[in-house]
Amino acid sequence: MSAPITEKKGGFDVRDLKNLFGGGGSLKQFGILGALVVIIIFFQIWTGGKTLQPGNIINIVQQYSYILILAIGMVMVIIAGHIDLSVGSVAAFTGIIVALAMKDWNFPWWAGILLGLVVGALIGAWQGFWVAYIGVPAFIVTLAGMLIWRGGNQFIGDSATVPVAGEFQTIGKGYLPEVGPNLGFNNLTMLLGLVVVLILVALEVRGRRTRKVMGASSSPLWTSILRVVILGGVVMVAAYLFATGRVGTSFPVSGIILVLLVVAYSFLTNNTIIGRHIYAVGGNKHAAELSGVNSKKVNFFVMMNMSVLAALAGMIFVARSQASGPFDGTGWELDAIAAVFIGGAAVSGGIGTVAGSIIGGLVMAVLSNGLALKGISSDLVQIIKGLVLLIAVGVDVFNKTQGRPSIIGLMTRKDKGGAAPTDDATSAQVTPGGGTPDTAVPADLPK
Repeated sequence: MSAPITEKKGGFDVRDLKNLFGGGGSLKQFGILGALVVIIIFFQIWTGGKTLQPGNIINIVQQYSYILILAIGMVMVIIAGHIDLSVGSVAAFTGIIVALAMKDWNFPWWAGILLGLVVGALIGAWQGFWVAYIGVPAFIVTLAGMLIWRGGNQFIGDSATVPVAGEFQTIGKGYLPEVGPNLGFNNLTMLLGLVVVLILVALEVRGRRTRKVMGASSSPLWTSILRVVILGGVVMVAAYLFATGRVGTSFPVSGIILVLLVVAYSFLTNNTIIGRHIYAVGGNKHAAELSGVNSKKVNFFVMMNMSVLAALAGMIFVARSQASGPFDGTGWELDAIAAVFIGGAAVSGGIGTVAGSIIGGLVMAVLSNGLALKGISSDLVQIIKGLVLLIAVGVDVFNKTQGRPSIIGLMTRKDKGGAAPTDDATSAQVTPGGGTPDTAVPADLPK
């Protein structure tokens, strides 16, 4: 048994820069995150500074939050080896029911939200039943669902636009309120940024302490400090931009909902039994079943969860639009799927992360926003978005076939004690975000 590897001693070593944001490998592992930064800088220059204006970044969050919420659910569906084409129609169907409930049935706004979540859960249970227990491929089930729920939206709403209550609109177009003294920015937004920075510091300290206890290698202390300073600086600059928009605006309520969902689902996929089972089923269903994983329950859960999040996304969109219409949700499934694959998920399942999908969604959001600021027509925007999706996945697949490190694969793997990530196709370890080949699942997989 080899002796534990402790923290590296010594001063600055340029080679340690490769560990700055997640372990060994080259700078290519930053993949789509680096692409997002480049796209932001490009459009900031091309639009004459409009991209990072407070009003514009607030608009990006409000305008694309529902797509990012869909991406959270879609990545779990894709990790499990499925696809969901019905999310846009589910969102539209839920939106019209909630709008009618508040308009004609006198539901209060909070009851409307609960009703929408229940509708989403029932739809998800229906589709999950066909996928998990009847064995119909999710592609077929959700293709049927796309037709059923779209038709249901137009039948129930009589293809008309139905307005929603003012209180309900807060979840789609509301902001953090103004509290405390007037300091020239929204105090709650800056406080939120500070809380995020403190969480980053706590996670870094906890990570180093855990690696030390386990005897795993750890990068030099200066890399941890620099990482926290960089990430914390980005968070506080973003918080300042959100906090200094026009009077009455700040960080959107829909953004708060999105952040809470990202935190919750990141924890679920990385730190819970059901999360590990989702990766196991997507990586190798038969091996996972041999190790005691109930694949039917996993498949039922991911399909049901997707519809619940689609219902929530639909309500947020309706709240922002102030009304539910017959064409709500059109094409949303394509945007969500694109975000997930750009963010690093594998078509075959078993690989993907919530954070990666959010980054992929932000790439598409900033791209669409920047092109719109320059007055590029919508048809060209669609062409460019399609090319970005094809190139992002194509380059990664090409690297794999040539035996080179997979940019997406490296990015989505978790740092194991400072060891360099690898795309070794013989590995049988099931890890969140790391995927697994068609080999046996470890016998000690939690049941």
